[in-house]
Amino acid sequence: MEEHYGTMQILCYSLLPCLLFLLSTKFLLHKRKKRNLPPSPFALPIIGHLHLLKLPIHRTLDSLSKKYGPIFSLQLGSYLAVVVSSPSMVEECFTKNDIVLANRPHFVGGKHILSYTNTTMGSVGYGELWRNLRRISALEIFSSSRLTSLFSIRSDEVNILMRRLHSISSHSYAKVELKSMFLDLTSNVIMRMVAGKRYYGEDVEEIEEARIFREIVKEFFEYITMANVGDLIPFLQWVDFTGKLKKLDRLNKKMDMFFQGLIDEHRNHRERSTMINSFLTFQEQQPEYYTDEMIKGHILCFEWERVGEDKIDMTEKTGITMSKVEPLELMCKARPILNMLLS
Repeated sequence: MEEHYGTMQILCYSLLPCLLFLLSTKFLLHKRKKRNLPPSPFALPIIGHLHLLKLPIHRTLDSLSKKYGPIFSLQLGSYLAVVVSSPSMVEECFTKNDIVLANRPHFVGGKHILSYTNTTMGSVGYGELWRNLRRISALEIFSSSRLTSLFSIRSDEVNILMRRLHSISSHSYAKVELKSMFLDLTSNVIMRMVAGKRYYGEDVEEIEEARIFREIVKEFFEYITMANVGDLIPFLQWVDFTGKLKKLDRLNKKMDMFFQGLIDEHRNHRERSTMINSFLTFQEQQPEYYTDEMIKGHILCFEWERVGEDKIDMTEKTGITMSKVEPLELMCKARPILNMLLS
């Protein structure tokens, strides 16, 4: 048994250099077949230019553009990327060549786990399905008439926020952290338009369901931004170094079960004026096209990320400060405005 194990170990070590040589040769030959590409730095076998990408990324790309020009190419593992820093070239990319550049890279997380096999609006490639999803979104889900019909939701959420502010300052002036309140406002507006439910802030009726949803959103953006080496070097996809794929698989099951529960609930309450019920109406007319997976994929298209949380700071910190000629003596107080709006 030990001799057999030793033989297999020697065989693996012998095949590893051959495998690396074949991959390097394929990478170099594939690169030579490319013609008329923008200039690029020297690339290493297999990883390409990944070793050049240092934080902060935008400063690294800026220094590369100064060296190689307003348009240059980078080989990110198995993916070829073109970096454009000229406004006129960017305009040309999104006008004359928009169809050529319309497709998105299909990563492991999106293909197998979070995007329903790349059939959502944010992951599907350019083609008939993309055009149909775009038509549905523009003409049926986000049309001006539909947004007008949902005005009461936005108005109601603003009133809830104003009453909350009024309650906080009812006895004396108090400091209020408005950022989180505005995040609750926008999240509740979106969720009420989609499913008719409130999951953030006060006056939440289904507390446990809201907790599960907030947990799903947090995990989704925590895992989806994690780097996966298998996305850039395909032959390493079967090795889950960080355990990301297992985490995404668990999240996918939890998320799919939650969204399916919302759809099933709406089948029993068709009187709600929500996006899910609109899709269920379309499903009755074309069941082969408006599947439950398509509806759940459309729910994922919304920007559920809590805007403003854990964002990358792209601003420069250099500046000049000067003392005020006159000290600030006047402070704006919202009490009269609140009293007027709530009267």
